[in-house]
Amino acid sequence: MWNYFIYRNAWRYARSPHEEQKLGKDACTNLLSMGGMMVRNTYDFDCQEETSFWYIIKDQFFGFEELTSRCRNKIRRANNNYTYRILENKEFEDQGNKIYEKVMLAYGNRNESLNDFLSSSSDCENIECWGCFLKGTEKMIGFAVNYLWDDACGYELLAILPEYKHTSTYPYYGLIYAMNEFYLGKMHLKYVSDGSRTITQHSDIQDFLIQHFNFRKAYCQLAVHYCWWMKIAVKMLYPFRKIMPLQRVKAILNMEAMQRGEK
Repeated sequence: MWNYFIYRNAWRYARSPHEEQKLGKDACTNLLSMGGMMVRNTYDFDCQEETSFWYIIKDQFFGFEELTSRCRNKIRRANNNYTYRILENKEFEDQGNKIYEKVMLAYGNRNESLNDFLSSSSDCENIECWGCFLKGTEKMIGFAVNYLWDDACGYELLAILPEYKHTSTYPYYGLIYAMNEFYLGKMHLKYVSDGSRTITQHSDIQDFLIQHFNFRKAYCQLAVHYCWWMKIAVKMLYPFRKIMPLQRVKAILNMEAMQRGEK
C-alpha cells in the first residue's frame, strides 16, 4: 500500500496514473484502517471507452508545427520576455514562497503556504520545479511544480504573479511550451498530464491546454471507496448535490456523480 498517500483525507495513487490497477475490497479496507475518509481508485487508463472520468494528457510533440499561428506568436512573445529552466531547491524556496503567497491571496486563500502544498505531495517519487524569469534578470515571476515519474510527468501546479498573468507577454504559453518540449521532445516520456477531471470546477486550465496545446482526454474508470460513516453521509446528501452550498462537500458529491457515470 506504499504507492498510496493521503491528500485532503482521501487516499490517492502516488505514481503515474497509467500504472494504477483496480483495487479489491480488502486493499481499500486496509488503507482506510490507517486513516482517511475515502480511497480514490482510477484504472483502465486511456481506455477506448468514453467514460465519465479522465486525465488530461499530451503524448505527442511536433513542435511549432502542431500549433496555430496565434499560439505560436504568443509563445514567441513570451520567449522574447522570459527564460525558463529547472530550479535548484534553494532558489525555489527563496522565490517560490513569495510568488505562491501572492497567487493564493489573489484567489482569496490566505491560509495555505507553499510548504503546506509540497508536504501534501511528499509521497510522490520526485518533484521537479521550473522557474519563469524576466529575461536578462534573476527575477522569477512564476513557477511550475511537476511530478516526475519513470516514464511520465504530471503538471501539478502552475503559478504566475498576478501582475504578469494577463499581460501581452503570455508567460503561461512560454512555460508550458518549454516543459512540453523538454519532457516530450527531449526526454521522450510517454506523456505529460495536467491531472484528472476536476471535481471543483474552479479552473479552466484543462480546457486551455486542450484548445491551445493539443492535450486530450485519456478516459479511465473511477471507483471511490468510503469509510462506513462517509458512505452513509454521501448516500444521504447525494440528492442535494446541485444545491449544496459547502464547496468541499459539493466536490465529494461531484466525484460520486462521476463514479456513477455522470458525464
